[in-house]
Amino acid sequence: MCLKKSRICAKIISEGDWMRRKVYDELIKWKKESNGKVALLIDGARRIGKSYIAEQFAKENYKSYILIDFNKVGKDVKELFDNYLDNLDMFFMYLSSYYKTDLYERDTLIIFDEVQLYPRARSAIKYLVADGRYDYIETGSLISIKKNVEDILIPSEERHLNMYPMDFEEFLWANENNNLMDLIRKCFEEKKPLGQLMHREAMDYFKQYLIVGGMPQAVETYIKTKSFKEVDLIKRDILNLYKDDIVKYSGDDSIKVQSIFEEIPSQLQKHEKRFSFNSMQKDARYRDYKDAFFWLQESMIVNIAFNTTEPNIGLRLNRESSALKCYMGDTGLLLSLAFDEKGLVDEEIYRKILFNKLTFNEGMIMENIVAQMLTATGKKLYFYFNYDKQNSANNMEIDFLIAKNKITSKHNISPIEVKSGKNYTFSSLNKFKNKYKEYLSTAYVLHIEDLRVEDEIVFLPVYMTCLL
Repeated sequence: MCLKKSRICAKIISEGDWMRRKVYDELIKWKKESNGKVALLIDGARRIGKSYIAEQFAKENYKSYILIDFNKVGKDVKELFDNYLDNLDMFFMYLSSYYKTDLYERDTLIIFDEVQLYPRARSAIKYLVADGRYDYIETGSLISIKKNVEDILIPSEERHLNMYPMDFEEFLWANENNNLMDLIRKCFEEKKPLGQLMHREAMDYFKQYLIVGGMPQAVETYIKTKSFKEVDLIKRDILNLYKDDIVKYSGDDSIKVQSIFEEIPSQLQKHEKRFSFNSMQKDARYRDYKDAFFWLQESMIVNIAFNTTEPNIGLRLNRESSALKCYMGDTGLLLSLAFDEKGLVDEEIYRKILFNKLTFNEGMIMENIVAQMLTATGKKLYFYFNYDKQNSANNMEIDFLIAKNKITSKHNISPIEVKSGKNYTFSSLNKFKNKYKEYLSTAYVLHIEDLRVEDEIVFLPVYMTCLL
């Protein structure tokens, strides 16, 4: 989410470069408020920087730390969790000796990295937190998948923190632009345009963000090389890692999960972006793929939006689960997945996207980045779709619906339309406003032009999405 610049953010240092991540603020808050009474579980997709931010936080805020990487750790360390949880003095003595690290009461952090690979350690959190000597952070991917929590006690002494790809403001910081978002935020609050010069600068940065995405390794590579080709190689490594994870961990649903994953670009390329199950298998239904979508959503590789049949408070209460849209969790990865004919996106294609000279359904990219930005602010994704064979006046589709922060007796839901070009209509939005005027708050159109207010609709440049 877009936090004020005055708040403390991490400096992630890598060979002289650094990137600030807002999640660092949440780690500071957890340490101060929990005082060792709960562990923190940082959950997120692979390669978004969970391990790095946890270790950087440990270095800067504790006298000592131990990082137990369950992707690498041997049998000796794992056996400590089996043999010594009833004798924690011995447990910590062995741990200190093995990692050659002194432990300091209330000033040591122990990190369980990739904890989903050894659920026994996660179960041990209950006893370690109760002991109270040290602080604990867990990091993991696919944490909530049923397979990874079978036969263990899920600790109640565990606070969850979702971590997402870098947002637009963090991308600006990585590019050493620390002021532009302050202007964007001020213009959003005052509902004033940035002006031609600053809007063009903001859109130039935003198009780079669309292409590069928010995976820290891809951003770091772009900062160092300014080469979209080098960035694409990194993104393909990450996509291949995701594909390997699907094969390894999705069990009996592996084929279905792979099918959904590969189908995402073509499904989003359609005018109606609702996921069509028939494209994967004749006469397929949502119930046939429900577990596969759940796996992808819980792994945080994708963001799922569900149709709601009524735009009233409690959007979930009117959720139609069988009608959904499936977005990639990172838009940069979506581009590399979409343009996959040669196994590498030619740099010229990226440059044409950057300069608006490539003809393709840009709505796919724009809608995906809006879904990504809304998710990063903690919002669940909902859209509205209705088709009436008898009366076309009732046919309408709204890209996204969000609720106000403070719920009142009426006017609580804001409809959002996403427009990728300069010439567009919004007949669905007008029909929607007329039909549900008692339910609706401010209506927004997210587009590539500067901010304006017209006919009770706020037209926002897409880079302001995170401020909604």
